[in-house]
Amino acid sequence: MSTRRGLAPGKLVLASHNKGKLREFGGLLAPHGMELVSAGDLGLPEPEETGETFVANASIKALAAAKATGLPALSDDSGLEVAGLGGRPGVRTADWAIRPDGTRDYPAAMARIAAEDSSPDRRCAFVSVLVLAWPDGHVEAFDGRVEGHWIAPPRGTNGFGYDPLFVPEGETLSFGEMTPEQKAQHSHRARAFAALAAGCLETR
Repeated sequence: MSTRRGLAPGKLVLASHNKGKLREFGGLLAPHGMELVSAGDLGLPEPEETGETFVANASIKALAAAKATGLPALSDDSGLEVAGLGGRPGVRTADWAIRPDGTRDYPAAMARIAAEDSSPDRRCAFVSVLVLAWPDGHVEAFDGRVEGHWIAPPRGTNGFGYDPLFVPEGETLSFGEMTPEQKAQHSHRARAFAALAAGCLETR
């Protein structure tokens, strides 16, 4: 079994322009001595996500940020897999929310899921792949998954993206209704981060 590359405490670039992700990862990384700065705050462009898998797209983003800054970079590629839609939107989850002007309309994307999934099966899963990349091109990947079901209409104003649509298995609140602490107990992103922390990070 290969050994994971450790990440020393210090500055880490989050390869995202999403302020919700910056807040979420900021909280997760705080115990590990990492100073998180986003690609958006650094004025880095968003690379085109041409991969067909979560890990491919996360790697594209993390490597672009690491090479542009000379710092280690963390990227997340995540999506919603809806059983009644054959696993869609999957890696195209973010694309479903894009308006013609390039901004994102998540309420419209959630309405599209409700409109297109006419099956009685409302099972779905949130999937996350985290990639750590270094300027020399080395990458480490970690994945997390949480099963649940989608609801219509969506509920809650917390979180971001499709959170108001998703109720994790065994719960009655949507991610959009949960506090950050409650969401962290179930989050696909938190589960992927737990694997990353165990493999690459020190705890202070």
